[in-house]
Amino acid sequence: MATQMAVNSGASLWGPLKELWEAVEGAIWRRQPESVHLLDLQLKKHKPSFLTLFKNPMKSAEQREKVRKASTEGIAIQGQQGVRLLPEQLISEAFILSDLFDLGELAALELLLAGEHQQPHFPGLSRGLVAVLLYWDGKRCVANSLRSLIQSRHGKTFTLDLSPELVNLTTRFTDELMAQGLTKQILNLISDISVTREFERLQKERGLGNEKHRKEVSDLIKECRQSLAECLFAWTCQSPLSKEDTLTLIGHLETVTAEADGSLDSVNLALVMALLYCLDVSFLEQGTEDREGIHALPLLTEKQYVAAVHSRLVEGQAWKLPGLQAVVQLAWALSLRAVSQLPQGAALVEFTEADEALADQALLGGVFLFLTEGILGSDGFSQEEFYTRRLHSLITDFLALMPMKVKQLRNRADEDARLIHMALQMGSEPPSSLRKDLDHLMILIGEFYSKDPFELELALEFWCPSESLHHTSLTGSFLGVPLQRPPHKQVVLSKFVRQMCDLLPATLYIPYLRMLKGLANGHQCSHYCFSLLKTNGAPHGENRQAGVSGSVVSWEHFFHSLMLYHENLRRDVPSADSMQYRHPPIRGITQRELEGLTAFLQLLTTIITWSENARLALCEHPQWTPVVVMLGLLQCSVQPVLKAQVLHALAAFGKSPEIAASLWQSLEYTQILQTVKVPGQRQAAGIEVELNEIESSCEEYPLTRAFCHLISTLVESDHVTLKSGVMMLKIQLCITGINDILKYIKMENSKKQLESAVLHCLCLLELALQKEVTFMDLLRESQTSLLVSPVEQLLQGVSAQSRRADHITNIARYLYHSSSNPDAAFQSAKILRRIARYPNIQARLVGDFTHDQVVSEKLMAGFVECLDSEEAQEGVAADDSDPEKRGARIRHETKIHILNLLITSLELKGPNLGLYLLGYEVKKPVSSTNLQDPGVLGCPRSCLHAILSLLQRGSEWRTGPVLTKQAPQLAELFYQVIYQLCACPDTSGPTMRYLRTSQDFLFSHLQHLPFILPENEIAALSQMSWLMKTAAIELRVTSLNRQRSHTQRLLNLLLDDQPHTLHADGETGMEEESRSVSGFLHFGTVSKVRGRLLSVLDAIDFSQEAPELLQLDFFERAQIEQVITNCEHVNEQGHTVCNVKLLHRVLVAEINALQGMAAIGQRPLLLEEVNSILQQVVERNRVRCSLSAKRHALQSWRSLVETILTACPSELIPADQRQLIIRDLLLDLHDKVLSEDAAGELMPIVAGAVFTLTAQLSQSVLSEQQGAGPHGGSGSGFASIANSALHLILRKLLDFILCTGGGFQRLRSHLYGALLYYLQIAQKPEEPETLQTGTSMWERLTAPEDCFSKLQRENLAIIESYGTALMEVVCRDACDGHEIGRMLALAVLDRVLSIDRQCQWLVYLCNSGYLRVLVESLRQDDVALQTLLTPQPPLLKPLYIYESKMALLTRVAKTAQGATELLRCGLVGQLVECQVFHMLPQNEALRVFGQRDPSGFIPSPLERYRQILLPTLRLMQVILTSTTTQHQQGAAQVLQWLIVHSDVIQSILHGQDMSMGALQELSLLTAIISKTALPGALEMGQEINSAALMEVQGHIGRFQRQSLSLLVRLVGTDRARYLKQIEETVSPGDLAEKREEMEVAMQQICANIMEYCQTLLLQSSAEAQFTLCLFSPSASEPADVAVPSARVPSLGLVLLLLKNSATDFFRYHDSHRQSLNKLERVEQLPPEELKELCQGLVSGSGGVEKIPSVQRNVLAKRRLVQLVNNRAKLLALCSYIIETCLFVIWRHLEFYLLYCTPTDPKDSLLPGFRGQPSLILTHLLLSLQTDVANSFNEPLQRKLLEVEGLYSKTRSRHTFIQALTRRIRGLVHHAKG
Repeated sequence: MATQMAVNSGASLWGPLKELWEAVEGAIWRRQPESVHLLDLQLKKHKPSFLTLFKNPMKSAEQREKVRKASTEGIAIQGQQGVRLLPEQLISEAFILSDLFDLGELAALELLLAGEHQQPHFPGLSRGLVAVLLYWDGKRCVANSLRSLIQSRHGKTFTLDLSPELVNLTTRFTDELMAQGLTKQILNLISDISVTREFERLQKERGLGNEKHRKEVSDLIKECRQSLAECLFAWTCQSPLSKEDTLTLIGHLETVTAEADGSLDSVNLALVMALLYCLDVSFLEQGTEDREGIHALPLLTEKQYVAAVHSRLVEGQAWKLPGLQAVVQLAWALSLRAVSQLPQGAALVEFTEADEALADQALLGGVFLFLTEGILGSDGFSQEEFYTRRLHSLITDFLALMPMKVKQLRNRADEDARLIHMALQMGSEPPSSLRKDLDHLMILIGEFYSKDPFELELALEFWCPSESLHHTSLTGSFLGVPLQRPPHKQVVLSKFVRQMCDLLPATLYIPYLRMLKGLANGHQCSHYCFSLLKTNGAPHGENRQAGVSGSVVSWEHFFHSLMLYHENLRRDVPSADSMQYRHPPIRGITQRELEGLTAFLQLLTTIITWSENARLALCEHPQWTPVVVMLGLLQCSVQPVLKAQVLHALAAFGKSPEIAASLWQSLEYTQILQTVKVPGQRQAAGIEVELNEIESSCEEYPLTRAFCHLISTLVESDHVTLKSGVMMLKIQLCITGINDILKYIKMENSKKQLESAVLHCLCLLELALQKEVTFMDLLRESQTSLLVSPVEQLLQGVSAQSRRADHITNIARYLYHSSSNPDAAFQSAKILRRIARYPNIQARLVGDFTHDQVVSEKLMAGFVECLDSEEAQEGVAADDSDPEKRGARIRHETKIHILNLLITSLELKGPNLGLYLLGYEVKKPVSSTNLQDPGVLGCPRSCLHAILSLLQRGSEWRTGPVLTKQAPQLAELFYQVIYQLCACPDTSGPTMRYLRTSQDFLFSHLQHLPFILPENEIAALSQMSWLMKTAAIELRVTSLNRQRSHTQRLLNLLLDDQPHTLHADGETGMEEESRSVSGFLHFGTVSKVRGRLLSVLDAIDFSQEAPELLQLDFFERAQIEQVITNCEHVNEQGHTVCNVKLLHRVLVAEINALQGMAAIGQRPLLLEEVNSILQQVVERNRVRCSLSAKRHALQSWRSLVETILTACPSELIPADQRQLIIRDLLLDLHDKVLSEDAAGELMPIVAGAVFTLTAQLSQSVLSEQQGAGPHGGSGSGFASIANSALHLILRKLLDFILCTGGGFQRLRSHLYGALLYYLQIAQKPEEPETLQTGTSMWERLTAPEDCFSKLQRENLAIIESYGTALMEVVCRDACDGHEIGRMLALAVLDRVLSIDRQCQWLVYLCNSGYLRVLVESLRQDDVALQTLLTPQPPLLKPLYIYESKMALLTRVAKTAQGATELLRCGLVGQLVECQVFHMLPQNEALRVFGQRDPSGFIPSPLERYRQILLPTLRLMQVILTSTTTQHQQGAAQVLQWLIVHSDVIQSILHGQDMSMGALQELSLLTAIISKTALPGALEMGQEINSAALMEVQGHIGRFQRQSLSLLVRLVGTDRARYLKQIEETVSPGDLAEKREEMEVAMQQICANIMEYCQTLLLQSSAEAQFTLCLFSPSASEPADVAVPSARVPSLGLVLLLLKNSATDFFRYHDSHRQSLNKLERVEQLPPEELKELCQGLVSGSGGVEKIPSVQRNVLAKRRLVQLVNNRAKLLALCSYIIETCLFVIWRHLEFYLLYCTPTDPKDSLLPGFRGQPSLILTHLLLSLQTDVANSFNEPLQRKLLEVEGLYSKTRSRHTFIQALTRRIRGLVHHAKG
């Protein structure tokens, strides 16, 4: 029992019924897939609801008790655990509701709970009031579902084109219901339910709220009754009712009463029509193929049925509405007559014979009058096509089946006319017993056919095309070919129309004209009617004066009469000044004549409105001249009503532009509205008087309305000839009439007219806002001294009524009434959207909207209601004939305007309307907003809630969000709004929190990617674009905030390639969430599916068919293209498209401007060509929009992919998975972009994506290599990605580069970047130098190839397979084009040359001349580089290109072949001529200028100079190394460069600056000098004269001296100062690394100078006795070793260097060993030490903290390898310095101690000794010997031998130190001896 007593929180009287209606609507009206099955389930479930229609659950004492105890014991609620305690208030409300609707207590409680839940959707209503709405809404759903089910049945009248399966289901189901007595139930309900009674009950229990609630309840009740009545109508349309049901329906109609105006209400109208269809047999005439209809028709098959109905209608009681009884009797009589003509009628003779009597009875009951007033006058009649068809068949059946009855009516009318005439002759009253049946019939026909809302043109049946018509547009007749014989009925009806006008009595004249007016309504009908009136006229008009012959119903008669009236009345036209005009004597036209004239003018207006031929024929008729006569009548004194009709007729004539132009002139000329004042005239004249005085006093305004109509028609027809007078006329008219019209609106007080007036006012405002910008521009251009205020400013003005600035608020309030007045809401949304463009108004608007709490709530509710509207429908054609479709379209467009308003507002700064409407704080900071679900913490339902609820609908199903398919454009805008909220910094936080926690929005939508909409590809792409951009933001934010589970979940969703289904509730299970991206499979056999990212990429079609070129015969193509370009503008979506309307106007104006007969003859052809141009432009626009959408989607996809790979924590995607994902993405991207039909516009985005992906791939592989240690890399391939995959990527990348052709250089920049990253993969990572015993050469040669070399070799093979095509593209890009492209192309060349062992690329570079071009471009670079050294920060582009170029040239020079080629190209010669090297910044200010650049990006002038000099020095050093001794010209050329720039070199060598840059300069310079500034350099040059020789020798000598003095500074006591200076200049963060680099540089300089010394010694002589002495014979180590440059440094300096180097060697060796140990056990290092190691490689102080531990280990390893290799380099330098020092010391000692005799002072380089006594020399040599013996002591010798043991053993010069040490020791001791 407990389960039965659980409460359904969705309310069983509402929620399930709503679902039922959705299922019915989905199956029948929306035709959704799989809907039939769902409908079947729902119908089985809800069958009881239909069987007991509208019956509520019974009350019960048990339920009442259960509910009463709910406040203490609680109550169970379905879907919730445990019980819930309910407040007393709720329980008492439930009892009230239960008593009010007489329903079970639990059901009442459910309704209240549902009301509480739905309350946010109904702001301002309590839960009880919402429950009332839900109760009636549930009933409405049942009634509407029943109606739809019945409408979908198989039957005789209409079909909905549904599947047979569905039709069979609904037919079977409804048959069962009908068998259970559905008709009786429906009729009882219609009788029982009444709005008045329900309102009385509700009022008593306070169940009615504000005016909107009352209207909604009333509308729901009315809709229930209407739907129930329409159920019966739809049933009888399709199949007949049984005898009992028919009699029940007749019984119900007997009691029906009419409305106050005599018409039936729409419910009773539906029931009457149901009965008329029940008695209808006319469908049998149409010869339906299936004869089932006859068998199923009880009228033909059941005699009892006929007998029962007949007796009820003939002998039954009188009905409350005799007219209604007459209608049913007439219908029955016609059915009997029709049956009597069928074979089955023989059995029913006793009844069919009574048809005449029944028809007489109906005529006595005033059947035609009731049809006109009661049925045609009903509001609902014109809204249903089948009502119209049934009444048409009733009228035409009467005329066709009962011709004798019609004849009787005519005879009676003739008789009555005679009686009336006699009575008039005798002056007595006509008899009162006269009947007017024929009048009423004619008026009925006229009224019925004059309205044709469904454009059926049923009146055509009254016109028989008997004569052949020369008119092509008529059915079947063409160029006078007679038609086939028309049906009998048509002939009879046509005869009726023609015979009625023969000898027409005066009493029937007006009814007949009114009938013709109705029958002339339509294109073809008007033509037939025009012909009828033409043929009715006299054959010749010769006897005019004697009296008109021919019919009185003819053009001849009409226009002749009109001319007579005009002539008569014109005689007594008063003067403009006379006072009588105010009350003129209206003589000449009696009331009867007035009615006749009005009827004729109405007929004329109808015919010429529809038929242009008639319009032109009548207007151009020479005798009738209707326009002139009518304008004349307007100047006469006739009644305003007649004048109004004349104006309407003129307006109809004015529809033709030809007539409109002359009408304008005539109006101006006749001064009907006076525009020119006559001199001396005292008061107004003409029509103005009538408008102002006569109409105002009568308070009726036919003339004003007609005049407005005329002016409006003329303006529309004749755009061009708007004369100033006419403008004045219009303005005057507005001024005179507007107040009266407003008064009229108030007086008339008709709701419809008031709404229509409001709508037009809103349209006017919207139009003004739309045109205002253009108008203002034109006004400015015209330079008029006119001051005008823009409309949006006027709207901000203060209202006269309320004394507040509330105009815009009032306009916005119309959105609140969107359900009842969608048009006004639509215009209101358009106006607000136009106003929202102005940022200054936004803040004020927010203030106005939120000023009053009540108004604010209403406005918000209005916007939300418009967005929530369920009637809105996208993609409905702009067809206004169907009011439902039109309403759906209007509501949809209102939504679009509101969304565009939000989008525009959100782009402006806050507070703005967008933030207010979406529920954000506008009075506090936006970021402090706390978004909640509606109703939580008093949070109202905002536009954001509406947007999300619409988007979320269906997102939990397999098919995905419903809106993306049903309303793609709307969904696109919804996603855009959400993206804007997430992207804006202020709203991002609150929005993303809310979407993540309350909605799980992104996950539920991303799981349905990609959206595929074949019929609307552009919208689908845009939807995905906004969604992916939002997802990218979400991933970035959750990664930054360390919300790992959210990031992981989204990544799994996007990257997972394992097939898995969603669970029933749409959520993925927990175990799936916890899996890693790699997917967790129980079975290895399951095939993989494409991940979502790849699927989205598949959904973007890269091909784009371009529209064909224009084929033009008349227009010039170039000019047309120019015009098209001029008409282009940016549309709402941001696409540049051509404005087709504007283009059409321009082209048509061009055609109209053509003169001459030839132009007129060719006009159709020209128009045809214009049409083809417009079609082409429409196609172009579509292509542009499509491309733009694809670009946007691809860009969004790229940003999502890049965010996943760069912003998300790397450990969430393991390296192996990451590489495979990137591989798939890269291969797919390339496949798509390389297909033949891929659009070039998409290539740049793809190239950018390829670049990022390749960079990520390279990074991933490298980090995996580092993680795996030095021996990583598997045999099959490289890291986790196979070599074959890498090769494929390379091939595709090269194909992409080649397919871009000559253009697209910027695009190739991305691809070159990608190629560089790719080639980096095969670069062997830096390995630690362990100083272990090297393997032998043989072992190295036979060692297996490592994975790096293998990949590099294969890469090169692939690159070379592309041959010269690829070389050509890269070389061309390197030499010319965009700067970045050139730099990257140079880098690619550099990289390829470095791996190209066969030198194929180098050969191509040399042979094709590109190398020479590069070399010769250095001269141009020189000019640009000189500008770089000016003080102000310049553009650094030339510097970067120069650096890239020099890097490439250096790479080329690394091979002997390349270096030789460079020398041949004159490289050094070019460098010699460069002036930039002379521009070394000298003064301090210039040198440090760069510190003033705030960003620190632009280096100081000195640093910039070094960036120019260092690459050149490096290049020269490489050339010198590569060109071996055979190519001495290299050294000579470089020496030439040194000599040319000797001043700069001198200042560098002398400089005191010891920064890193200075040390690098010195290091490179000393290296070059050591190889070039040699005495031998002079012999290898060409013949030079002695003066030049002397100069060169001088330079060489100077270089030697400067080098030695530099050595003195570096080794002497300055050394300590330099090291201290180094520590001061380097910032603490990079101290260690920078210091290491500087140490290396200093050691390198010492090594270079010592090498120089060694070379000089060896070159001077091979034997010691003839050697050159570089150092003086002094080995002491004084306090200051710094010697003036004039003096020669002593040998003690070399000894000191030797000692220092030995000491440094051991320091470096210890450090090297420690670092190696750390490297081997890097995982075990303490965290502090790891942090310290990483610090050098991570910028920023907190950088290390954020790095994950795995990454930290990799970084520490990298840093340790750096340290190890740095120390190894230092050890090598120290070892080399030690060896050269020993050699220099040995050569000097050998000379001084063995060969230098004291008697022969040698003067080599010892100028200080020249001419000195030998005594001193002897003394010096003795002290030298002692000092060397002391310095070169045992400990030092042991150290040196240890160095050799530790280091030199592994190198080639083993035992060299040992030998020299022995010799030096021997020399010292031998000398001593």
